[in-house]
Amino acid sequence: MPSLLGVEMDPQPSSQLKITLTNSGNKLGHVQAKPQEREQWSNKLEFILAVAGHIIGLGNIWRFPYLCYKNGGGVFLIPYVLFLFTCGIPLFFLETSLGQFTSQGGITCWRKICPLFEGLGYGSQVVVLYTGVYYIVILAWTFLYLFSSVRTELPWASCDNSWNTGSKTSFSSCYTHTLRRILGLSEGIDQIGNIRWDLALCLLLAWVLCYFCVWNGVKSTGKVVYFTATFPYVMLVVLLVRGLTLPGAQEGIVFYLYPDPSRLTDPEVWMDAGSQIFYSYGVCTGVLTSLGSYNKYNNNCYRDCVYLCLLNSLTSFVAGFAIFSVLGFMAKEQGVDISMVAESGPGLAFIAYPRAVALMPLPQLWAIFFFVMIIFLGLDSEVGPWIKSNSNVIDMIGYRPWPFMKYCWQYVTPAICTCTFLFSLIKYTPLKFNNTYEYPWWGYALGGFFTLSSTLLVPLWMLYAVCVTPGTLKQRLKLLCTPSMDIPRATKKASNHEAFQTFTELHTLRTTESSTDKDGKTQTLSVI
Repeated sequence: MPSLLGVEMDPQPSSQLKITLTNSGNKLGHVQAKPQEREQWSNKLEFILAVAGHIIGLGNIWRFPYLCYKNGGGVFLIPYVLFLFTCGIPLFFLETSLGQFTSQGGITCWRKICPLFEGLGYGSQVVVLYTGVYYIVILAWTFLYLFSSVRTELPWASCDNSWNTGSKTSFSSCYTHTLRRILGLSEGIDQIGNIRWDLALCLLLAWVLCYFCVWNGVKSTGKVVYFTATFPYVMLVVLLVRGLTLPGAQEGIVFYLYPDPSRLTDPEVWMDAGSQIFYSYGVCTGVLTSLGSYNKYNNNCYRDCVYLCLLNSLTSFVAGFAIFSVLGFMAKEQGVDISMVAESGPGLAFIAYPRAVALMPLPQLWAIFFFVMIIFLGLDSEVGPWIKSNSNVIDMIGYRPWPFMKYCWQYVTPAICTCTFLFSLIKYTPLKFNNTYEYPWWGYALGGFFTLSSTLLVPLWMLYAVCVTPGTLKQRLKLLCTPSMDIPRATKKASNHEAFQTFTELHTLRTTESSTDKDGKTQTLSVI
């Protein structure tokens, strides 16, 4: 198209710079306003604490220690470390750097990099939605336990309660307190039961806390994490010191780490190690991308990611000492084998550990410490999701990362993830509640719907994008696989040309200012 410079050029709408000329005085006008820049963390520490709060959560406390003792003790660390360096750190770094490079969240980053895969962003947000809904319920349970901990006698320490049935034992008391007093468990999933108003109010409290943690974006979240991400470590150290001083703690730690090399031949051990890495590091949800997008472009995210991953795994390892020292004490007090008291998941937080706390001196104090730690771990994991390529990484951090990282992205990590997925399909068994209750057919169908509602968004978006994009099929695919020109690397490459172009445009405006419309109308000049 003809330009003011008298040069014939092909139209490039995406690269036009529109300049508006007015007749008010000698003003040259204004360049069209740039998109509003994304918020940034006030300092690097806010980013570190926010990511640490997101990845260091309940799984570090109630999942890793159990998997470690279940899968051969110390030898479980061999597959765990292998998955950490081949999958955990590479994926963690990839997601974080993707957000920092594009300065976009979990959805719009794909729109900038490869629009064809924007469905990945939508699918991950569905997963985040489901995760947030169940995490907030766990927070509600914890609040109810915390409020119950201030009583003169812990309610789960006594068998003389209205909800206690059957055997009058310490285990029965804790078990029935959780299932009947807290959950109000019915006979089946088809019997909803009545509203538990105390639990509903705790749920409301949890939602309100989450809202005030994120209501002002990274400005509020960055300040909240100073406390919520560090206080759990204080509580963990207190519980660790207390646990190590209890009788029976040594037996519990030996049970936690005693190696059984024969377990390495069991494929399930490797499966558990891989699932723990993916679960604990919060990858493939878009949250790390969103948190990384608030970084400065040249932040050394490679170093940050390595340190955060090591901190996460170290926290899981140390938490095992705090948990199994207390479980060893409980096993010795009750005269049973420690395998009879070890639990995983919510059973550890709401049955096994409260039962152990009830046997300690000053049980209310230790119960408060434990449940406050659980609340902050869960709150950080809940808050994170709600916050609104190799050469590219070199541009950002200023040096080339470990070459092994590149090969992990290209070959190792995809191969391991594929094998893990296929093995999980082969070993799949229908889910049962408490290993006893089988859900009706429509319960399994509902679970399948939740799974497909996130995964099907990827191919459905591809189909939709191809259908609405103009051109031939080859042109559509090429356009949908082409990165946007306004990402930092493209902008950086064109910076020298733009500087010269801007100087030329200003000179052109000066020489053509006298030719503006005499009626004072605004003229728009397009320069390619």
